[in-house]
Amino acid sequence: MAKILVIPGDGIGQEIVAEAVKVLSALQKEGAIALEMDTGLLGGCAVDATGDPYPEETQRKARAADAVLLGAVGGPKWDNLPRPQRPERGLLGIRKDLNLFANLRPAVVYPQLANASTLKADVVAGLDILIVRELTGDIYFGEPRGIETRAVNGKQERVGFNTMIYSESEIRRIAKVAFDAARKRNKRVCSVDKMNVLETTQLWRDVVIETAKEYPDVELSHMLVDNAAMQLVRNPKQFDVIVTGNMFGDILSDEASMLTGSIGMLPSASLDEHGKGMYEPIHGSAPDIAGKNLANPLATILSTAMLLRYSLNNEAAAQRVEAAVSRVLDAGVRTADIWEAGMKKVGTREMGDAVVAAL
Repeated sequence: MAKILVIPGDGIGQEIVAEAVKVLSALQKEGAIALEMDTGLLGGCAVDATGDPYPEETQRKARAADAVLLGAVGGPKWDNLPRPQRPERGLLGIRKDLNLFANLRPAVVYPQLANASTLKADVVAGLDILIVRELTGDIYFGEPRGIETRAVNGKQERVGFNTMIYSESEIRRIAKVAFDAARKRNKRVCSVDKMNVLETTQLWRDVVIETAKEYPDVELSHMLVDNAAMQLVRNPKQFDVIVTGNMFGDILSDEASMLTGSIGMLPSASLDEHGKGMYEPIHGSAPDIAGKNLANPLATILSTAMLLRYSLNNEAAAQRVEAAVSRVLDAGVRTADIWEAGMKKVGTREMGDAVVAAL
């Protein structure tokens, strides 16, 4: 029996995770999966309860679990806390603690939602790309870092500094994830870097090229990050798998999410080397709509499909969840973020119920 740690988090996290748990519970009730679910605190709610954004009890439960299902963390309520206590430090902490180095973010345009994108339907129709983002290195974790007073041009002033750093082994392992994923798709990898000005990403490109020799059946291309940002909105369907570092991946994956029409539709998986993972929607905690039954739970529900696929190795159940979401969209059921005239507008709970019914 698989152990799943459920972490609702902050803001709309409570609502969207509840709907994802409904789906998992429905599958368990019919015998399609066998789960033992526990709950934990992470982020702002954990700070409020314990003073720590990633408390020891959650650490213990997360390490013992086969997979983690996360809602969202953070919000303006905690913006003025010291940086080590901010909710986002809990998110970074659990990723680092569990060694979740590979972040998989699919950007798929459901045919029912092609008109919801801000780009023309013919630009995004049929879009299916996968962004593979390295998650535990880069400038987010590099040392030294900080803010201190220094002499600048003969005057004392505050200086902020961070360190972008990658080791060869970190680059090689994320490249392998991307090439392995591409083998199951259209066998094309585009590596995104900024090697023209950053030595760190020159090493990135060199190591990716070396790794590609192990995958002669996969086509490798390279693109500078500024051009990649432009190409994602100019011609996104040219991509199959994009692999990039932590900071560039953070930005590009959020950009790619808007190609689909709503950030509320996109799941993600963060994996270790053995398939253990944390699964979460890519959107934030949206405190402005929290508690109002307005949030779209589909990204979280689709994250459970990734959980079933990657950590539980249950492809059949994963496909059933994805097919149920597609059938709900076929039926014209929409939360506010993807609603258009003539469709049936529903709330968070009703959307979850619709997916369970479609199962």
